[in-house]
Amino acid sequence: MLTIWGRKTSSNVQALMWCVGELGLAYRRHDLGHQFGGLDTEPFKHFNPNQTIPVLQDGDTPPIWETGAILRYLAARYGDDTFWPKDPVQRAEVDKWAEWAKINVAMAFTVPVFWRIVRTAQSARDESAILAAVSALESKLKIADSKLIQSQFISGPDLTLADIQLGHILFRYYDIEIPRASLKNIRRYYDDLSQRSAFHEHVMISYDDLKVT
Repeated sequence: MLTIWGRKTSSNVQALMWCVGELGLAYRRHDLGHQFGGLDTEPFKHFNPNQTIPVLQDGDTPPIWETGAILRYLAARYGDDTFWPKDPVQRAEVDKWAEWAKINVAMAFTVPVFWRIVRTAQSARDESAILAAVSALESKLKIADSKLIQSQFISGPDLTLADIQLGHILFRYYDIEIPRASLKNIRRYYDDLSQRSAFHEHVMISYDDLKVT
């Protein structure tokens, strides 16, 4: 049984939960962070001295923190050879897109775009900074858009760990009110992901409690 600490509206927790759902793993999740608090308690500091979410414990194993490390652990232990290949060359192909998505997409969206719109009062928003951030984000998404001409998923014909890292950002990207470039392959990819039950359950959820008005 997996034990997971982290609120469901955290994008990093959503990536983890989507992965758990795709792998069909049993879990217990405890809400921590934001309005739930709890990150500064001594018991949680024992699990993660960084006081960040998510944290995962698999049975009696030591707790794991940092989303990428958690996802790779789950993929290696529970994923099949299409989700996380055993061959090192094939695995590197998946892993490079997973890292690319985390560094170039997730980090370019969450704080520069999402926080500036959803977690900032409208009167305090810097519209020029938002537009510049969206443009920078979409310059990276165009790379994925070109790759998705060649395959259904970002690293090939099958859903992999790389799609978890890239795809979980797209619900909010398409849901918030921003001008968006026409990226038809990204849109097709997102529409396909939105039909997956685990994506719908763990990623396509309300973030109203994060909004600042």
